Amino acid sequence: MSVNNHREAEERFGAYVDGLSSVIGHPRRRRQLRDYCTGLVLPGERKSVEPLAARTDPARTAAQHQSLLHFVGNACWSDEDVLAKVRQMVLPALEKDGPIEAWIIDDTSFPKQGKHSVGVHHQYCGQLGKQANCQVAVSLSIASRTGSLPVDYRLYLPETWAKDRARRKKAGIPKEIKFKTKPEIALDQIRRACEASLPRGVALMDAAYGRDARLRAGMSELNVSYVAGIVPTILMWGPGAGPRRMDKPMNNTGRRDEPELVTAKTLALGLPKLEWCTVKWREGSAEQLTSRFARVRVRVGSNKLIPEKSSAEWLLIEWPKSEAEPTRYWLSTLPETISFTRLVDLAKLRWRIERDYQELKQEVGLGHYEGRGWRGFHHHATLCIAAYGFLVAERATIPPSGPRCAPPLPAPRLPDDYRPRGSALAA
Repeated sequence: MSVNNHREAEERFGAYVDGLSSVIGHPRRRRQLRDYCTGLVLPGERKSVEPLAARTDPARTAAQHQSLLHFVGNACWSDEDVLAKVRQMVLPALEKDGPIEAWIIDDTSFPKQGKHSVGVHHQYCGQLGKQANCQVAVSLSIASRTGSLPVDYRLYLPETWAKDRARRKKAGIPKEIKFKTKPEIALDQIRRACEASLPRGVALMDAAYGRDARLRAGMSELNVSYVAGIVPTILMWGPGAGPRRMDKPMNNTGRRDEPELVTAKTLALGLPKLEWCTVKWREGSAEQLTSRFARVRVRVGSNKLIPEKSSAEWLLIEWPKSEAEPTRYWLSTLPETISFTRLVDLAKLRWRIERDYQELKQEVGLGHYEGRGWRGFHHHATLCIAAYGFLVAERATIPPSGPRCAPPLPAPRLPDDYRPRGSALAA
């Protein structure tokens, strides 16, 4: 990058942090905010507080360490206000080459060795692909065709933590935080996005969330369309079938006998060959990808079998020719008139959240926070999302070459020797 480009990047970064400073509160915090965000976007393998202090004020590392530690772990500034400001400033860059198309629900995990960090528990760790000691956070991201940004982020608090008063007090968990499942947290995030009037997108989620009927129903009540991954054992009525009369007696399993109810897998295996089509879509900067899909209109079964809650929706199935059976299933409340290609394209857009988490962890140190408290965990994540937002906006300044798909970060960033002006004065 040229000297002029470096200078321009510094100026844009300064203006960006100034915008964030407007919602951070006390003037002293503005300097700490600038230094912390600077440390996150500067090169470096480790981005916990001490290395950030060494990068941003090497002449006064110990004092800077204490200053940043207080700012991220103890200072009472609002994560919600900062994230809202990030959205406001980054949204124009996300929409530069096309509208917001998706709201993506997912979670990410952070392996931990000890047992004292807030929310740490032996649970499924996606990063390791197995049960392990870790923290898990649920997020909601908004995505256009060329970029994405997390807009809500909350630690999942296991029930054992939620009920342990001593651990709650030590970790500084607010009294209003109660136990909620991950799908319940996700629905809260969807609800807040609606209340904030964010540009609407189709909600995308994997089967860990899509299998939750209450989450799907909650989104429908909010008029949020979805393409939700599901497990193949979910029961449904195929085309032309549906729930029967409510006065039919239940059997000994608690479900009324419904001979037409079948699993998604059974329905998929019974589809005629003519229903399967090869569909192309584009993912990231790669060439077009192809696979074999089928889609049918179905109604999902429920124990109560209330007809008005069994509206017709799409069942989308992927069955690559190289596989012995279908590999993926989705339910979608998108209109019956949506094209086959568009339905597949939206289902596959969920890849953006994987890119988000990869870059948040590798580029700005999302998983590097070493504190144990609730406030510090969320403050660090908020600042990482803020730093990531700057990089997303910077990426939007790069002229596209070829098909306009999101290149991986890093985008143009601050030079290695950049230091915040006045950092030696930071207390």
